[in-house]
Amino acid sequence: MIMGIAIIFLLGVANFAMHRAVLESGHAMVRMMQEGSSIFSPRVTLSMEFGLLLVAMLLVAYGRTAWGWTYAGYTTFNAITAWLILTRRI
Repeated sequence: MIMGIAIIFLLGVANFAMHRAVLESGHAMVRMMQEGSSIFSPRVTLSMEFGLLLVAMLLVAYGRTAWGWTYAGYTTFNAITAWLILTRRI
């Protein structure tokens, strides 16, 4: 269980790093979303990222290991989309 929490935490650190890199990329899509609504401000989106990490860690701590795999899938999806945005493929 402790190992699962540690892995989720490390995945969370990776998610925060990718999220921050995308926010600072200056990509047109990111700028458009931030200008159109205050709900997509960096403070709000990073808070949502923290909430997802916290919930995933709590669920894994209570023995719900499937949520750990779900968070790992979420991290994989984030890595792919961050790569696409940062390399200007989309």
